[in-house]
Amino acid sequence: MAEQRAEGIYAEAAVRKAGFAMPRPHCHPWFELFYVESGSCRFFIEDTMYDVSAGDFLLIPPEVFHSTRYLSGACRRDTVHFFRGDLEDTVAALLPQGEGFFAATRMFQTPEDLQGQMAGLFARMLREERVGDARTAPMLRALLQELFLLCGRACRFPDSLPADIHTTDRQIVQAARFIRGHFTERITAADIARAAGYSPNYLSRKFRDSVGIGLHQYLVFLRLQYAAVQLVTTGDPITEIAFRCGFSDSNHFKDAFKKKYGVTPRAYRKQF
Repeated sequence: MAEQRAEGIYAEAAVRKAGFAMPRPHCHPWFELFYVESGSCRFFIEDTMYDVSAGDFLLIPPEVFHSTRYLSGACRRDTVHFFRGDLEDTVAALLPQGEGFFAATRMFQTPEDLQGQMAGLFARMLREERVGDARTAPMLRALLQELFLLCGRACRFPDSLPADIHTTDRQIVQAARFIRGHFTERITAADIARAAGYSPNYLSRKFRDSVGIGLHQYLVFLRLQYAAVQLVTTGDPITEIAFRCGFSDSNHFKDAFKKKYGVTPRAYRKQF
């Protein structure tokens, strides 16, 4: 499974039918390049939804929260997981904004007449995954360079992601943005629902259906992610960090942190 890889390039492809949902939203320590060959799907990334269809790419940076929903028909999608060191600097320099290209989520499109060529390149990467011999790793690395060179030459790159929300679920996005803006505060489900314009019960159901995670789980995820940064960038007491990140009880914080990261906050700090 891709989730178990600690290094190197990993490519996979799948056809997802309507109604398929990831087992859980997640983030990981590598980049994910997601490409839609046919059909469409919906991404929730940090606090925004994006509807992507044939020819669309999404580049998701490390440690960025995301989930996927497949709403209608069948969707053929390809993904490549890689680390920044897998891409040569000379290739990265040819992308829009150079190194800055990798600093945030990117959405870009392949012209229709080149989508077959793009799919063929992904197919070559998948064949290499199946070969699995001593040449596979350098071959995948070479194909990754070719993939980004082709993207840089052929794809359309907006200067920035459009300001409008790429979804009909605007209230869900409003709720997510409210949570991201206030997760260090003692906010309640009623506060979030008020910001979204829904009742708390309806918003709770709608949010889980759209995002794949409950409101409270999303809130805790953001708090723990922030706490992890605080643990390794400050020398502040763990209890103080727990309160600063929105937790009202340090024991609850420690239990939740260990469940997510596999170690206690104190051990996490020592590890890094």
